[in-house]
Amino acid sequence: MTQNKKLDIEQVAALFEILKKRFEANMHRHKDLSWSVIEDRLQQQPEKLWSLYQMEETGGEPDILVLDAKSSEMIFYDCAVETPKGRRSLCYDRAALDARKEHKPDNNAVEVAEAMGIELLTEEQYRQLQAIEHFDLKTSSWVKTPEDVRALGGAIFCDSRYGR
Repeated sequence: MTQNKKLDIEQVAALFEILKKRFEANMHRHKDLSWSVIEDRLQQQPEKLWSLYQMEETGGEPDILVLDAKSSEMIFYDCAVETPKGRRSLCYDRAALDARKEHKPDNNAVEVAEAMGIELLTEEQYRQLQAIEHFDLKTSSWVKTPEDVRALGGAIFCDSRYGR
């Protein structure tokens, strides 16, 4: 089943309004960036807009933190203070979900992210995000887990509940 990854005009307008307000309210996250540049680039990337919309729809608060001048790549992070309700109670990946015998969640973080057109943060990216602002004071977030850790049956999540 192929999913239409395009937003209608009203959805785009509403999303731009939300993103602009968040951008302007959180200039400490992107001091050297201009909203007009971000908006122009986003208008050229309907699939990125669709992914940002999916983040919003699941309770996230995407905000741009990086704009690579050389590649023009825009990197948005979910800046919701806690893990969004629409993305909680998930196993790490399909293998973890399949291995659960009881109390299986409905889905897993890796496949949910893929379906939304986004990626899990690495541990390093998560630390960089925490250096800007404190997130996950009451929740935890899955981060991209190295294959050697997955091979042992583990997966990595991060939070800041313990000052780390």
